[in-house]
Amino acid sequence: MKEKFTTVFKISVGIMLVLVIIGVIWPDGLEEATGNVQAFISNKLGWYYLIAVTLFVLVCLAFLLTPLGRIKLGKADEKPEFSRPTWIAMLFSAGMGIGIVFWGTAEPISHYAINSPTGETGTDQAIKDAMQYTFFHWGIHAWAIYGIVALVLAYFNFRHGHAGLISATLKPIIGDKADGVTGKVIDILAVIATVIGVATTLGFGAVQINGGLSYLFDVPSGILVQFIIVAVVTVLFMISAWTGLGKGIRILSNVNMGLAALLFLLVFSVGPTLFILNLFTSSIGAYLQHLPSMSFRIAPLDEETREWINNWTIFYWAWWIAWSPFVGVFIARVSRGRSIREFVFTVLVVPSVIGFLWFATFGGAAISLEHNAVDTISSLATEESLFGVFSNMPLGMIASIVAMTLIGTFFITSADSGTFVLGMMTTGGSETPGNTIKLTWGVLLSATALALLYTGGLQALQNTMIIAALPFSIIMLLMVISFVKAIYKEGKELGVGRFHPPNKKKAK
Repeated sequence: MKEKFTTVFKISVGIMLVLVIIGVIWPDGLEEATGNVQAFISNKLGWYYLIAVTLFVLVCLAFLLTPLGRIKLGKADEKPEFSRPTWIAMLFSAGMGIGIVFWGTAEPISHYAINSPTGETGTDQAIKDAMQYTFFHWGIHAWAIYGIVALVLAYFNFRHGHAGLISATLKPIIGDKADGVTGKVIDILAVIATVIGVATTLGFGAVQINGGLSYLFDVPSGILVQFIIVAVVTVLFMISAWTGLGKGIRILSNVNMGLAALLFLLVFSVGPTLFILNLFTSSIGAYLQHLPSMSFRIAPLDEETREWINNWTIFYWAWWIAWSPFVGVFIARVSRGRSIREFVFTVLVVPSVIGFLWFATFGGAAISLEHNAVDTISSLATEESLFGVFSNMPLGMIASIVAMTLIGTFFITSADSGTFVLGMMTTGGSETPGNTIKLTWGVLLSATALALLYTGGLQALQNTMIIAALPFSIIMLLMVISFVKAIYKEGKELGVGRFHPPNKKKAK
């Protein structure tokens, strides 16, 4: 059957091609332009990001606690398509993936030894701050961003039969405009945010694989090697994309969790185990105790602290927002048949706890080495810090090889999932987008990642992502309003909770 190339597909592809071409022929200009826009957004709109993301957390918690949580994301008799372990593996692989490996040691060691969020570097207080803020950046707030997009999409798509598009979720507030030009603009913005978000992650993956090869085997670190890495992985994820959601992504997600578990157990068992357990326990308490104040921390009177917040918290909130259409569509697709309460609890809590254990183990190992003056992990390049930790451990070479394999499989899974989601978003919400469309997006994802790396490395990736996240954050707020309006109405009709007394005649 001949594939249909929609207006959203054509315009989105055109915009990304222009960005890639500009990045190749005018790298310095693009880096300067994105840097200026990023600085303006971080300095002038940081407060907005903090309030918006905290609002997403509160909305998710409301549906976890209220009777509306009993409503199913699908028809009343629908059963989940995937088992719970496979479902969780797919959530985690799509939602964090490469990022958690890249920043597993790099973020905690940076907060401890390079630039502490609240205290002096190298102190006991800096250790506490390092883990507390790492948990904050990778915990409930991050998953609430993903969860709210996925929840709204799944509700309208599977319960009410709307297309699996961002625009379709806004019908309760914009009506028929969702099917017209306004809807297409919304979907194009979601596609652009998705491409930038996924491409940024692929860029991190290429840089860290390059960093591992450089640290272990003295392979040159630069755009040429990164180009080769991206080219090889592109071929692999296209093969996976060709097999479809049920085979490629499901198999790779389980492989990812297996490799991640192996690496985790290796570091946990041969690393400073007791220190890791104590650090995890203490950091959980600090995280929960200071969650409200961290959520709104903007430091208006302290320029140095404000710069730290811009570089870390605002960067992460923008990253999660830019990733949210991709992760949201994907999580919605694999969550059909779950209740809202089960969905919210699993999506917010389970991956967060797994992430906390990961950061306590890898970050704790790095901090222990640095704190005891065994090795200076903080002096290494960001992408090499993980391998620096492994070099001080028994079986370090094996751990390094497993880590690079894991980064590669996460890379493939993220790109594979990304091509599937972009295919859905640019084919009117089709759950089986054609291979030509998926492969087109696969090539563009890789090309965008390389163009951004060529333009200015990791900083260019971060700048572009913060810019892409801003318009989609506004769409997310509209999605929340639309969802609350629709589910409030349904709650009254069903007699759920305090909205309306149950209709006893209907119940009989």
